Amino acid sequence: MDAVLDNLPTFLRGFGTTLALLGIAGAGALVIGTLVAAMRISPVASLRGFATVYTEILRNTPLTLVLFFCAFILPYLGVRIDFFILASIGLTAYTSPFVAEAVRSGVNGVPVGQAEAARSIGLGFGQTLGIVVLPQAIRMVIPPLINVLIALTKNTSVAGAFFVKELFASAQDVINIRGDEVFAILIAVAVFYLIITVTLGRVAAVVERRVAVLR
Repeated sequence: MDAVLDNLPTFLRGFGTTLALLGIAGAGALVIGTLVAAMRISPVASLRGFATVYTEILRNTPLTLVLFFCAFILPYLGVRIDFFILASIGLTAYTSPFVAEAVRSGVNGVPVGQAEAARSIGLGFGQTLGIVVLPQAIRMVIPPLINVLIALTKNTSVAGAFFVKELFASAQDVINIRGDEVFAILIAVAVFYLIITVTLGRVAAVVERRVAVLR
């Protein structure tokens, strides 16, 4: 346990980086995923095709490969930005298809009559989707979206292999110095991750209860 207490600032810096990756990639994935979900149900065939290809490619590509592309291929192509930003881009791109599929499942759960009623009063596709369908759909899929964010929290550990000093990479640095306390260090890492995932799980439970009341 001494190794954990003596290196607490290192753990806290890594924890902060993990939170930053989660915040940036989570927000980006929610925005892009919602847009992709809207494109997949769009009446425009080209948008549906693009969204389908985007979703299928990224959803079926290993995260390690996505981050490898961001960390090595993008700089090779002339993109000169910090590895933290590249990791955020990779995590956002990888997570957004899962958000899109969750939102799309919510859209499919909204009664067809809602959209028909909106169109009958003269609303276009964008207005029907943005004003009538999406608010109901997102409310229904908040728990699955929280599960996507919990998975994203654990996926941030992969960024450590691409020069980003997040929580797990910070722990590896400490292990290199204090290899005699590996067990205690790994327990500390697990506790830090649980702080995030348990909190997100509680948020999902609270929101789910409130949504159930509002229905």
